[in-house]
Amino acid sequence: MKSSGSSTPRLLGAALIIIAAGAAGFFAYRAKQPHPSPLTQVTAPAAPATAPSAESATSSPKPKSVPDTLPDITLADRNGKPTKLASFGGRPLMVNFWATWCAPCRREIPLLNKIRMQRKAQNAEIVGVAVDFRDDVLKFVAKTPLNYPLLIGEEDGLAGAEAFGMGMAFPFSVFVDSQNRILTVKVGELHEDEANFAFDRLRDIDNGILTRKAAQDAVAEAFREMASERAHDETGSETNSAD
Repeated sequence: MKSSGSSTPRLLGAALIIIAAGAAGFFAYRAKQPHPSPLTQVTAPAAPATAPSAESATSSPKPKSVPDTLPDITLADRNGKPTKLASFGGRPLMVNFWATWCAPCRREIPLLNKIRMQRKAQNAEIVGVAVDFRDDVLKFVAKTPLNYPLLIGEEDGLAGAEAFGMGMAFPFSVFVDSQNRILTVKVGELHEDEANFAFDRLRDIDNGILTRKAAQDAVAEAFREMASERAHDETGSETNSAD
């Protein structure tokens, strides 16, 4: 009888092949589907995620964790010029991963335009990363104003999302301080109160009022409270509608 240790490399190799095939299959599927299915939203941790134990890693591929600092990613801009994401760093930064087929992503765009204008005095920047077919993105932004820098990628865009420890849970927004350290990741549709609270904490870090750890804790608590209040309001609205 063969030992379980000898089969582990084969299992891991097979799992990695499945993941790669899944990413390629997604873009092939998108090419045939004009109206994709609704996106499932999830909640992200405010601080970098913890990697799984060694025991769980033997039975499934080890998921990536949120990095401590802005990853080294290069994608094409609207004009096709390769652009390093880090070139936007050194300031309060929000990186928003989205796709044209994602309804919550589309709803965020007017808010992001508004926040970028309001945060000019803070020297803050917002960068959109569209993980989608380039032609689809360019057609979309030709009709929908997107007043902040935009990077575009298909498989390389998905690789960029994975470099942040994320997959295709769009939209997700990453807040980064002026030292290119990640403050928090918000997965799901971003709300104005969340964006303003995160940018205010980035300003506190720059001004020496808070450490990054203290700012992370404050963001995590505030985001939980905001989500709870929205859920309560939505439940109340549904109850009133039923009456």
